[in-house]
Amino acid sequence: MEINKNLSKKANEDFVLVEAAKSGDQGAYTAKMVRYREPIYYLVLKMIRNESDAEDISIEAFEKAFKKLDQYTPEYAFSTWLFRIATNHCIDFIRKKKLKITSIDEFVENGENTNLKIQIEGNTKDPEEKFIEQQKIELMRKYVNQLEEPYKTLVTLRYFKEYSYEEIVKKQELPLGTVKAQLFRARALLSDLMRRSKKSI
Repeated sequence: MEINKNLSKKANEDFVLVEAAKSGDQGAYTAKMVRYREPIYYLVLKMIRNESDAEDISIEAFEKAFKKLDQYTPEYAFSTWLFRIATNHCIDFIRKKKLKITSIDEFVENGENTNLKIQIEGNTKDPEEKFIEQQKIELMRKYVNQLEEPYKTLVTLRYFKEYSYEEIVKKQELPLGTVKAQLFRARALLSDLMRRSKKSI
């Protein structure tokens, strides 16, 4: 494997991991996510300014990068390449999202010029909504069962058994950073599974 002497030690380590990931080494994917999960998340959060969207977009950015690994060369540092992909994905998201978001605390005026707060409906679900939710959970379990270990176990513990990160760390005897990175990777794999499943219908 040819190493670029113009790059730093970390950049060359990244290149070695890229080559391992391209050969199907799941551990290499996890190592990448351990190293860049937080920097990518905070980069996206700074652009999107929404924690939930930032988490989803971060996962999608990693998905895009992993699918394009064949296009990466050590001419530039992997981090530069990955950050460019994440930044471009954020820009695409911002361009496509044209929804007007209204705060639930916003006041509106009625005909009598009296300020009224917007009312939020209760979260009590009727039997039909409960049935639909249960169907979604069962479908998600089927997707989770298609994951390889340790992803299947980690998702089950975190999202079905509702273990805390600390409880998972203790049970699996893994560092916290590894647990978070592997769960991050598991969500990306699940997203890909669902996407491929929809295309096959």
